[in-house]
Amino acid sequence: MTRHPGVPPASDPASRAAEPPLAPSGPPVSFRNLYPRYPGYTPRRDGGLGAYETVLGRAGFAPVAGIDEAGRGACAGPLVVAAVVLDPASIRRMPGLADSKLLTPQAREEAYAEVLRRAIDWHVVVIGADQIDATGLHVCNVSGMRRAFAGLRSKPGFVLTDGFPVRGLGVPGLAVWKGDRVTASVAAASVLAKVSRDRMMRDLHERYPLYGFDRHKGYVTDEHVAALAEHGPSPVHRYSFVNVTRAAALAVPVAPADPADLLEPAELLGDAGPAVDDPAGTLVTAGLGPAGALGENERRMDS
Repeated sequence: MTRHPGVPPASDPASRAAEPPLAPSGPPVSFRNLYPRYPGYTPRRDGGLGAYETVLGRAGFAPVAGIDEAGRGACAGPLVVAAVVLDPASIRRMPGLADSKLLTPQAREEAYAEVLRRAIDWHVVVIGADQIDATGLHVCNVSGMRRAFAGLRSKPGFVLTDGFPVRGLGVPGLAVWKGDRVTASVAAASVLAKVSRDRMMRDLHERYPLYGFDRHKGYVTDEHVAALAEHGPSPVHRYSFVNVTRAAALAVPVAPADPADLLEPAELLGDAGPAVDDPAGTLVTAGLGPAGALGENERRMDS
């Protein structure tokens, strides 16, 4: 069988070159056409702390909640986690809002009062040193974030967390690196958590003045290490931390305070200050832990 002489072989390059190109059936397809970009949903670098909340609200995810913690790196005292919901319009009226670690103590107190005054909703969870030792720091941190979010009375459409993602919140979320310096809601949560914890540590200083909790707030400083070596751990130290365990083996622990005092909500929460005077809400305490331990506590905005 022979091929018809008028049909060139399909493998002949000359024949393919001689064929006329096919006319395009429509406009050229580009990457931009296939995957269009929506500039209105992109946070601007110069948008300030409220950039994420603004674009998420524009995309239909409002209100936006921010979650952050204080006391993760301390070897004494509680872990405090806060969740805050801010109105994007109010963020522009909070010029003093910033990462709590970058503010002076006085500036933090002022930002704390401003957040409580302007926040749509907020909730604070306190987890004691005994539970951190029992279940682990990271487990307590994630659990505290979930509980702080669940304690909000509003229903956020999106959640921003500082550093790492948190599963099981029930809404879309985004973990933002250095979120307390990038997003307003996480910065506000950072301020609430930090100020609340600092007040608790000042109260603990009144019970255990040997350690200087009012100065270093339970973090590992030279002063704190020296006090641990001399006096041993107190009942509010975290024995799951290696430096506390080492100090416990070398010294006699300090006697615990009266369990009735440790269970007193006013003492645990410290001076409520601006939160009590805030016309938008009051403090509610619940879920106190076992005697002789800080246990867990929660504070939230009353509707």
